Amino acid sequence: MFKSGFISIVGRPNVGKSTLLNAIVGERIAIMTPKPQTTRNKIMGIRNLAEPQPGQMIFLDTPGIHRATTPLNRAMVEAATDTFGSVDLLLLLAEAGPAPHPDDRYIIESIGETPLPVILAINKIDLVEKGLLLPLIDTFRNLHPFREIIPLSALKNDGVDRLIGEIWKLLPEGPRYFPEETMTDRSERFIAAEIIREKITLLTHKEIPYSTAVVVDAFKEDEAKNMIRIAATIHVAKDSQKGILIGKKGTMLKEIGTRARLELEKFFAAKIFLELFVRVAKDWTNDPRMLQEFGYKNKV
Repeated sequence: MFKSGFISIVGRPNVGKSTLLNAIVGERIAIMTPKPQTTRNKIMGIRNLAEPQPGQMIFLDTPGIHRATTPLNRAMVEAATDTFGSVDLLLLLAEAGPAPHPDDRYIIESIGETPLPVILAINKIDLVEKGLLLPLIDTFRNLHPFREIIPLSALKNDGVDRLIGEIWKLLPEGPRYFPEETMTDRSERFIAAEIIREKITLLTHKEIPYSTAVVVDAFKEDEAKNMIRIAATIHVAKDSQKGILIGKKGTMLKEIGTRARLELEKFFAAKIFLELFVRVAKDWTNDPRMLQEFGYKNKV
């Protein structure tokens, strides 16, 4: 018997969905920063199992669900909620604390009476007193008939194996959807753009991380030299943001490029030649045409 299925990881911004996906897959395929709303697109991660029986789990890391007001944020929330009708199981990730966050309650309401099995994982248990967990679990039990509630720490890989075991029990029999060596459905260009955007998010502040989009213009492999040449454009919404990203005498752009290049070399196990350009795309976060051009689905 071979079991397989699709699992959507949903939750409010910054609860650790990307960290959990990376822990499950065993590779760093989703970018992570301490800032909310880092994830903007669905990212698929694939976990192949040999024990207790062979199977394949296809996880969808989704943007944080919140009460969105801008076109970009609405597009991000749609990317998450659109998965509700196309998966076999929902994995709701919440954060340990004295009580459920108001946005956790909002997401549970949006899940409603879905026929899908829903597992709740309570993340970051390493950051709270153990005495808080049992009352928190009881509160969540009264909000929705979760199949399982599992405390864990994605960052420390504590409780992740138990979570995988519980998910496996709920998966249907099915085919192997992807070759065993496949970790994600995303292209190398997408991964490269996300790594560059991660460094921008870590190095800049205020509105800059939320006003940038990265597009990889060229991705050329030279197998003889074990080198990849990447050219990417960083799009910003205002002229002033361009100056901040470039920095005095180009220092900020150089730092972004250096950190991104080192991360790309780790991921691709190859020498990376990286060129970065900065371009102003006026108010792109509110422009439906540019949102689509930069890869962000928008129906509004």
